[in-house]
Amino acid sequence: MILYKYILKNHFLPFIFSIISLMFVFLLQFMMKFADRLIGKGLDTWIILKLIAFNLAWMLVLVVPMATLVATLMAFGNMSQNNEVTILKASGVSLYRIIIAPILGGFVVGYLLLLFNNDVLPDANHQAKVLMQDISRQKPTLSLEPGVFSQEVSNYAILVRAIDKKTNELTDVTIYDYTNPNKVNVVTAHHGRIYFSKDQTKLLMDLRDGEIHESGVGQTNLYRKIIFDKHRIAMDADQFSFQQSAPGGQRGDRELSTHAMSMIVDSLKIDRAVYDKGLMEATNKYFYVNSEYTNSIPVVANIYTKDLILTRAIEKIQTAKIAVLFNYNRIEEKQKQIDRYDVEINKKYALPAACVIFILLGAPLGVMVRKGGFGMAASISLFFFVIYWAFLIGGEKLADRDMLSPFWGMWSANVFLGILGLILLIKAAKEAVIIKFDFILKLIPKQWRELGQNTDESNQ
Repeated sequence: MILYKYILKNHFLPFIFSIISLMFVFLLQFMMKFADRLIGKGLDTWIILKLIAFNLAWMLVLVVPMATLVATLMAFGNMSQNNEVTILKASGVSLYRIIIAPILGGFVVGYLLLLFNNDVLPDANHQAKVLMQDISRQKPTLSLEPGVFSQEVSNYAILVRAIDKKTNELTDVTIYDYTNPNKVNVVTAHHGRIYFSKDQTKLLMDLRDGEIHESGVGQTNLYRKIIFDKHRIAMDADQFSFQQSAPGGQRGDRELSTHAMSMIVDSLKIDRAVYDKGLMEATNKYFYVNSEYTNSIPVVANIYTKDLILTRAIEKIQTAKIAVLFNYNRIEEKQKQIDRYDVEINKKYALPAACVIFILLGAPLGVMVRKGGFGMAASISLFFFVIYWAFLIGGEKLADRDMLSPFWGMWSANVFLGILGLILLIKAAKEAVIIKFDFILKLIPKQWRELGQNTDESNQ
């Protein structure tokens, strides 16, 4: 029992450190990808933090299996580097027994991740999608350039000759007001100031020393001129203020739990069965009409009767053909929807199972490598991550196109790496195998190698 606690203790800190490091990488990638959609829209800090928090859910689902592999490589690499694995083997403790505690820990982590996939991730994905849609609808903050017409406000064209950026004072303002389709108002003022109302729903412009020129669109003889000392224009600014939608609405496959998707799949299978029956009836009708008129036409001697029968036969055959194609296309459409939901259902189970698979793979690799540093563990892990995600993404695409079953599309990576892990585990348990990466070190510049050696010595 003490041995198991010690092994799990060696896994805990590397596991937490790996999660934090990988989450930071994913978060940095997310911010770089979506920065252009967030900057310049005057969003509140709380809205951006909510968007990041909702997206952390899917990042965590991807990071936990990856962190499991990194932590396992670091833990067993350190134990092998310190000859602890060799001592345990000499004491009669096999590698199979050493790996029991991490495997059980992997099952616990995988089960918690499965609960997270079903209870937290769907709602987080839905909230993130709704929030991102709300942000996308918001226009950037109003920006006025001297000497350039701005048409960012609906039904208004604004021209300012000069702007004092310190006081926001506007000089020589010209505004074309198109809010009334029957009239055109041109407002000019020597000075003005523009700002948003407290609730951010109105864009207010206070003008001084100006004129209002009003003319009719259809009536050329209609003209009115108003001279003012002070005048305020209230423009609609809903497009510049952030308005968050209420929760609800239609959800996609990544915004549903396995139970909800299973219910949808059952209903889709019922619909597909109806179209299967319709296809069979339409096909039988097609062949029946075809055979009926094929046998009856040669018997008729009258040429006009033959033409009439042939015309009716063609019409009925075309009608039956349309029914066949309609039911066949509907069946294909329903099957694609079923496959898409089945892919997501299997993915929710395959990713937690990867936590156990990566421990099974990382333990013998750590023993063979005999290096417990984060850099070495991350480098080896990256290689297997690429393989895993290539299998996962490729399997998902093939399953969505009905070229591969959803089960094998999502579980092929686990099966492949699981078999590889068992082979390496048996090989590491039977004999002392050391994997060296000297050929990689030759590709690294000499200055970098010396720097890495000095860092390792300082850490020791």
